[in-house]
Parts: sequence; C-alpha cells; structure tokens
Amino acid sequence: MERRTILKGGAALGLAAGLAPRTLLAADPVKVGFMLVGPKNDTGWSQHHYDAAMKAKEKLGDGVELMVQESVAEGADAERVMSQMALGGAKLIFATSFGYMDSVQNVAAKFPKVMFEHATGYKTAPNASAYNARFYEGRAVCGYIAGKMTKTNKIGYIGSFPIPEVVQGINSSFVNARKANPKVEIAVVMISTWFDPAKEADATKALLDQGCDVVLAHTDSTAPLAALKAAGKFGFGQSSDMAEFAPAPRLSSIIDNWAPYYEERIKAVIDGTWKSQNVWYGIKEGMVGIGEISDAVPADVKAEAEKIRDGIAGGTVHAFQGPLNKQDGSVWLKDGELPDDGTLAGMNFFVEGITTKMPS
Repeated sequence: MERRTILKGGAALGLAAGLAPRTLLAADPVKVGFMLVGPKNDTGWSQHHYDAAMKAKEKLGDGVELMVQESVAEGADAERVMSQMALGGAKLIFATSFGYMDSVQNVAAKFPKVMFEHATGYKTAPNASAYNARFYEGRAVCGYIAGKMTKTNKIGYIGSFPIPEVVQGINSSFVNARKANPKVEIAVVMISTWFDPAKEADATKALLDQGCDVVLAHTDSTAPLAALKAAGKFGFGQSSDMAEFAPAPRLSSIIDNWAPYYEERIKAVIDGTWKSQNVWYGIKEGMVGIGEISDAVPADVKAEAEKIRDGIAGGTVHAFQGPLNKQDGSVWLKDGELPDDGTLAGMNFFVEGITTKMPS
C-alpha cells in the first residue's frame, strides 16, 4: 500500500467572494518532492532522509511545501510516483535510493522544467543532479573498532546489493579491521533488499552461526542490532545513531547528515541558481558522521578510532592506501598509492583476503 504525506508551508490559499484575484496574493510555496525506498520511520536510511527533509523545511519556512512518498519500489512505481509529483507542481524532486537512478533519468527527460536530485547514483542530466556520501570513510572507523573488538577473529557484514557503494563499505571495513587485527576474517551475506527486518535478522544469525562475533550492516532496520543484543555480540548503527542499543551491542554508528544539502539545493531552486552537479561528500564536509563510541570499547581503541576519523576529515588518512591487492591477487594499489574517485565510484571487486565470492 502506498502512503503519501503532504506537508504545506503555509495555510491553504482560497478565494471567497469579494477577495482580490489570486494573482495579487502572495506567491505559492515551492513544492519539493521526496521519494523514499522504505518507511519514513525505519529508524535508518529512509527516516534520515525524511528527517533531513523536515529540518530543511523548518529552516526554509512557509516558502516550501513538501510532498513525501514513502515505501516506493524501484522501477515502474518510482517513475509513476515522480511523474505524479511533477504533474502535481513539484519544482524539485529528491529520489533517495540508488535503484531509482534510471527512473530519474527517464522522468527528468519528460519534465525538463522540473529539477531532480538522485541519491548515491552517478547519472546526471541538465535538470538532474547526483549526490552521494563517502560512507566507506565511516566504515574505516567502524572496521577498525570491529577488528579490535572481535574475540573470534571473525567479523560479519550484511550487504543489500553488490553495488559500488556497498562493496566500498565491505572492503573498507575489512581493510581497516586488518590494520587493527591482522588475523581478522570477514564473512559477507547479501540479502537483495534494503529493508526487510526478517531477512536482516536471519542474515545476522547466519553470520553468528559462522563464528562472527561482530557484525556490520548496510541495510536499513535495527533488526541486526536486536539479534546481536540477544546473542550478546557487537554491531554498529547504520544511517542513524541507533543509540537505544548502546553501549552494547551498538559500539558506534555511521550517521547520514543530509539536511544541509537539502536546504542548499531547495534554496537554489527558490532563488533560481540551481544547476546540475555531481557531488560526493564525506566526513570532512559533515555528510558522514561517526556516532559516539560506546563505553564497551576500551579507551585506547576509542582514541585510535577517533584519530582515524579526524585524520580522514583532515586529509591525512585514507580508508584505502596501498599496498592493496584485489581478491584474485592482482595489484590494485602500490605501496603508498591512493585510489582515484573513478575507481572507487565503480568498485566491483573485493580486496584480497575476503573469501566470499562477489555476487553477480
């Protein structure tokens, strides 16, 4: 069932007998659409986009009207929803899932006067931008903590789909866990969905059965943390702080901070300065945050993790620095070499030491 929430920037305007013509009234608010792949209260990915939209609306006030559609499937449903928003007067539409990418391009071509913003993709058009966060930077911090906290030398990772964004996170977690503990192994389970608490819980239990005692997740619910809590093992918040699970099993978290970007881009539409762009922001720009590291983490490990976080922000530390090989043993990065953004953005391989096969 589709659910729509309409949030208006001011009181509805109407005409009664004797009132001035509508053209003499204040300008209508700018309509801005947000399309979410999951529920707006999933406590993770979709909720953070929704909350960020609300914060931007609060900052911008009555000049903005939000049109929010949650739980929109990728594909034909996404095209229909965006088309309805455009026909409903939306001047700017945010599509907040990687799988919406081609749908954004298709609908943008049909509505050239409407601006589109696509999260985590890479395709642009004159009226369509792409924006992404360097989540792999946050994974470096969490991976280091995971490497220090595992007692079995086995960590697990729940992935959604084998897209570059997810693969970056798996590789970054493993590489930095190995820096903390050279004996670490990682097991990866892909569940082919962003939000399915039952599947996420089952994947967590499967990793626990393989001996993993610390599990990272790139899915949208708190189900992995709930399963880890029941098992007495450790994990991390994803997209939001998920602090209700601290100090254990949640050791820290990756926090998405979309609100400043949303405010900036909506303002650009309002003042007529919006232009298509492709941005990729991280810890330095504040789009990726690291949640408070819990008291379950020893002080020296916490200090080193914060040093990694601050080094990434300051440009002195990179999540990936050679020497690093690909899974097949071929050289990826030579000693001291850093990857270019093009390679990272198209990452379709696991690094050496990960034994899970890359899904097709």
